[in-house]
Amino acid sequence: MRHFWWRLLIFLVAASVPFYWLYLAAIAALGPDPGKVLVDNLGEGALVFLLCSLAMTPLQRLSGWAGWISFRRQLGLWAFAYAVLHLSAYLYFLLGLDFSSFGAELVERPYITVGAVALMGLLALAATSTRWSMRKLGRRWKQLHRLIYPMLLIVLLHMLWVVRADAGRWVLYASIAALLLLVRLPTVAHRLAGFRTRWGRRA
Repeated sequence: MRHFWWRLLIFLVAASVPFYWLYLAAIAALGPDPGKVLVDNLGEGALVFLLCSLAMTPLQRLSGWAGWISFRRQLGLWAFAYAVLHLSAYLYFLLGLDFSSFGAELVERPYITVGAVALMGLLALAATSTRWSMRKLGRRWKQLHRLIYPMLLIVLLHMLWVVRADAGRWVLYASIAALLLLVRLPTVAHRLAGFRTRWGRRA
């Protein structure tokens, strides 16, 4: 496996963070409503991994190191895993595993509906992230995985609806997302490649 130690580091960090949050909840270090904090942290973690996954291609174009791309799938799968944990924590801590009320929440709270749509989109991407899926789908695989862009916007909308007035961190994430989408425009991507070439000549 290429870049084994880097992959292992990503795995250890991603897998240990939720346990650390649970530890903080157990020692009453997450405030008066630890369940809500856990739900929010897991959702935010999913967004962070999603942004990290999208950052791999621009970093590869800018640095010329192909290794960045080898982490993209792993980071994307962790984004989906955190999204599943986000939903699970919501069902357990906020709804008390009352699945009947979840249907009512979907109807009454639009941000829950938006979050569910984002999760279904991430599920489709995660389920088709294998080499077998790439061979089976052919050209359609790239078309399907372009869903990552509208999914990112939907996730941001979900977060904005949740944070409401306290939107400082949302603005930061939205700005990073806008930058990652901007650098994918052909003209900007071409400039990045040109910058890398000029930098390489100077070095």
